[in-house]
Amino acid sequence: MNEPSPEPANGLEWFGRELEAALEHKGAKQRELAEFTGYKEPYVSKAKTGKALPSMHFAKGCDRFFNTSGYFTRLLVRVSERGHPGWFVPYINLEKQSSQIEDYSNALIMGMLQTSAYAEATFRATHPRETDDQIKARVEARLARRGVLEHDDPPLLWVILHESALRTEVGNRAVMADQLRHLASEAGNPHITLQVLRFSAGAPASSLPFILLTPADGATVLYSESRGQGHVTDSAAAVADARTTYERMRASARDPEESLALFRDIAEEYAR
Repeated sequence: MNEPSPEPANGLEWFGRELEAALEHKGAKQRELAEFTGYKEPYVSKAKTGKALPSMHFAKGCDRFFNTSGYFTRLLVRVSERGHPGWFVPYINLEKQSSQIEDYSNALIMGMLQTSAYAEATFRATHPRETDDQIKARVEARLARRGVLEHDDPPLLWVILHESALRTEVGNRAVMADQLRHLASEAGNPHITLQVLRFSAGAPASSLPFILLTPADGATVLYSESRGQGHVTDSAAAVADARTTYERMRASARDPEESLALFRDIAEEYAR
């Protein structure tokens, strides 16, 4: 199959359109594709109609089913990178390869854990001149990062959230209530650990957010950002310093059970 040109603005619709065309060309039903790939038919339907970004496992299954030599796998990679600025794509690739991700967020909730409404509100604040379609593409790209956590062997995700990230009203109170409930739900995932660093803990060991990423077959790297730029370093000294800082904040933060209770309590406050 040749890759389509021009590319549609909506990445999910693009993948779905190509999937539907491949089914028609093969003369196959979505039920057959579902059985072959090991997914339920509603999952295939959502992928075909552009209502959900499929997993990499599903894309690879499509390539085997349609005998397309990696087309759907490559297409999924391209779709998942759409909406991200070029300087952020290297981080996205590191995130996909990591066996462990340790994040400290001090102002906004990390992208992988954001709801659609919360993500949209952040993008409308930072890109006020963009159209609805442009904002939608950014939101899609951000939500697609959740796919990393749906792998058969997902990374261990540990997130320390400063209380300011929970108290900053992004969007509106309803958006925040849903976002906090979402965090409470995510806290039940055995691969995810969430801790809150309360205001009462005093000055945090770091005034800036950062992430430590550990690939399955390599050394930990440090990712940080400045305005309009992402920085990745594998310097042993820089990583060791960040590790010490992270451990100090981890020790100062509330334990996961207390943090879960706090998510629920603050969600109720926003819902009043």
